[in-house]
Amino acid sequence: MSKVDTAWLRMDTEANLMMIVGVWSIRPGITLAALRERVAERLLQYPRFRQKVVQDAFVGAEWVIDREFDIARHVVGEEPLPLRGQSLDDVLRERVAELCSQPLDPEHPLWQFQLIEDMGDGSSAMIARIHHCIADGIALIAVMLSITDGGQAPPRRAPRAETHEPDWLLDAFLRPLSNMTVKAIGMTGKGMTFGLDRAMSGTTPMDSSLEMARMGYQAVSDVAAFALMPDDSPTRLKGKPGPKKTVAWDDRLALDEVKAVGKALGASVNDVLLACAAGAIGRYLADKGEDPSGKEIRAMVPVNLRPLEQAWQLGNRFGLVPLVLPVGIANPVERLYAVRTRMRDLKGSFQPVMAFGLLSVAGLLIKPVQHAMLNLFAKKATAVMTNVPGPTEALKFCGSTVEKVMFWVPQSGDIGLGLSILTYAGRVQFGLITDAALCPDPEAIVANFAPEFEKLLLLSLMLPWGEDQG
Repeated sequence: MSKVDTAWLRMDTEANLMMIVGVWSIRPGITLAALRERVAERLLQYPRFRQKVVQDAFVGAEWVIDREFDIARHVVGEEPLPLRGQSLDDVLRERVAELCSQPLDPEHPLWQFQLIEDMGDGSSAMIARIHHCIADGIALIAVMLSITDGGQAPPRRAPRAETHEPDWLLDAFLRPLSNMTVKAIGMTGKGMTFGLDRAMSGTTPMDSSLEMARMGYQAVSDVAAFALMPDDSPTRLKGKPGPKKTVAWDDRLALDEVKAVGKALGASVNDVLLACAAGAIGRYLADKGEDPSGKEIRAMVPVNLRPLEQAWQLGNRFGLVPLVLPVGIANPVERLYAVRTRMRDLKGSFQPVMAFGLLSVAGLLIKPVQHAMLNLFAKKATAVMTNVPGPTEALKFCGSTVEKVMFWVPQSGDIGLGLSILTYAGRVQFGLITDAALCPDPEAIVANFAPEFEKLLLLSLMLPWGEDQG
């Protein structure tokens, strides 16, 4: 197991399990037998899903074939959920929250699908739980596509490549980056800081050595900025999380409308969605009697570090950047432009690579030291946020239509808030998982998401027509 994947494996705590949890809503409903057949036929073509983890205090962790693998242990059925006067969504929410707090069996492969064949309205719900050490979100999107009707199987890999994959982090990033950083430090030590600054801000072409120095200088600056970053602002959403979780989701937004608003206001789809998320959180804090004015919270945002065509290889190859969410800005347009500016500032940063390196080093350490090291992220942030582009058309699965797709990102250390944004079949799926003690009603935050977007939509419609606002 790679060092980074080992870090994710060891990151489990009683309060935060490192599982990616997702739900598919499938209509018409499918049977457990059909699901098991599809999983056996498609998912198990990825060797990782037949492998369990064996840990060693000295070697670390290894992937080992589970000789007692039983698909009935990993693809299970559930009885119809009792409504008790609740809506189907509310009942499903409760069940997902319960599963978010239940650890996977460490004696077998770290994943499980649970199927509710009959939701009472002619649909089925499939709840998937996959440990983060198996793969990151981008890789799991590739897995999701491969098991749908017409999905492509992963390329076949030679056994040697599966068991002796080179250390991607060391060879592709950290070694050349270390060399550049050392040279940059050497140059700045000779009194060249001012010259480098001028070279980076100027328009004259730079030769390769100066470009290398510029990258090293940027790396040094990013490391220093991350280390010296103050702890996050205190709000009711920050504190010591417990094991009980609660979840919520919303899919009312049409992606085309989000694109139109972004074009009208000169922002990206991502900018618009993050601004709406910040507004929803700020509104929630205000409704709870906490004045958000002037407050900002940080969200650790994953950044993909590999070509998308290699997603089928699984594993974790992403970094993290701290994005400041201006929850205290009431004006929706001002908030949008603040988010846009901060997103632009993050471009070209080495912080994702440095965070990846930190996770890699953490994978080498004993668990208590690793937890102390990774709590650095928790002190700097209130939330983990991820934004994943999904399929543009509704998927087919076992002959039925996957109407909705939602997933929840795990939180590490003492972070108690996870936000997930997924675009799927022309809709924006906004999901939230929270610590039940810190935020017992995430549906109240989710309920603010669409209204925050509607403010931007209304302001966009008020702009002069016939002019290019983008």
